[in-house]
Amino acid sequence: MKNLYLHEDCIISPIGYTTSENLEHLRSGTTGLQKFDKSEFLDTPICAGVLNSEVLAQAFSAIGDSKAYTKLEQMMLLAVHQILIKNPDLNRMETGLIVSTTKGNVHLLEDLGVFKKERLLLSNLGEIIKDFFGFNLKPIVVSNACISGGLALAVAKKMINAGKFNKAVVVGGDMLSKFIVTGFNSFQALSETACKPFSKDRNGINLGEAAAAMLVSNTPKKDSITISLAGDASANDANHISGPSRTGEGLFKSIQNSLKEAGISCEAIKAVATHGTATLYNDEMEAIAIARSGLGATPLHSVKAYYGHTLGASALIESILCKHMMLNNEIYPSLHFNKLGVSKQINVVTAYQNSINLDYVLKTASGFGGCNLAMVFKKERQNG
Repeated sequence: MKNLYLHEDCIISPIGYTTSENLEHLRSGTTGLQKFDKSEFLDTPICAGVLNSEVLAQAFSAIGDSKAYTKLEQMMLLAVHQILIKNPDLNRMETGLIVSTTKGNVHLLEDLGVFKKERLLLSNLGEIIKDFFGFNLKPIVVSNACISGGLALAVAKKMINAGKFNKAVVVGGDMLSKFIVTGFNSFQALSETACKPFSKDRNGINLGEAAAAMLVSNTPKKDSITISLAGDASANDANHISGPSRTGEGLFKSIQNSLKEAGISCEAIKAVATHGTATLYNDEMEAIAIARSGLGATPLHSVKAYYGHTLGASALIESILCKHMMLNNEIYPSLHFNKLGVSKQINVVTAYQNSINLDYVLKTASGFGGCNLAMVFKKERQNG
């Protein structure tokens, strides 16, 4: 199977409306999380990453009528727009469109407002993006819990290798809603303060809202250093509807199979971008799977303390960050980590590092229903 090459990208989040803005905040350790003593989502305090709706609407007004689109749609359309303005010659008649989300416009269950009930359908979200920009091919919607954003890249790779199209725009997004926040709260999984992935005193996740988009293709750019998706694998541990495997079996298998497809051993991996939600069981499971894979000493991080858990956007955002870490030879720190709180020894990065050669980086993700994903990104040097 041929590699998938990662080209232009965009992240829309509380810490920036471009990828470059996001990277600057990651380097400086600036978080997008805020504490809300009382919010529209929950009567008890939460800490979350929330986009200012008015700022978003103002930014969106440059390309469309904000009143005609939901907050989620505005985020995702803005992300795709940045990709397209950088690629004015992109043939939208032949370019694939792959959309990643977990819940889409689920907030409309509470109040449809000016929108029709069809807006609740995930397929409709794909059609809205397709029609807004004039794509021709039927959009593919990927919704597989919290691995969705990364799985969308894997789907793009498989579709391109199958000859369905040569290029694709992959876009992912989710927004906060009462439905989502109260759901996670029912698991007693939310933290009132900024999350602390892999720390002994971690006490839950922060939720976040964001969107991201990336142009991918089957060919690299000439005379450049290019990042490709060289291996990917997904396995379901079938442990529990919401609880991860105690042995990390599904993620372990995903890591092993992604390394196999990339044709490398664990020694080639120079950094790991984890899922790292800061819940008691996810972090423990991930640490076990990483240690079982021979990666316990490999530098790793989680960026959830910058964004919160952005659900269907998270693994796509984190894949974009992997790309830029590799291009810039840098690793962004895990915020708020203090003392290791998992049973296996892992190497959590706590300070910004640069001048590090990252030829291969592993990205992991896990989600409800026992789903797990691992992706191996490779740095390739292209000649003319």
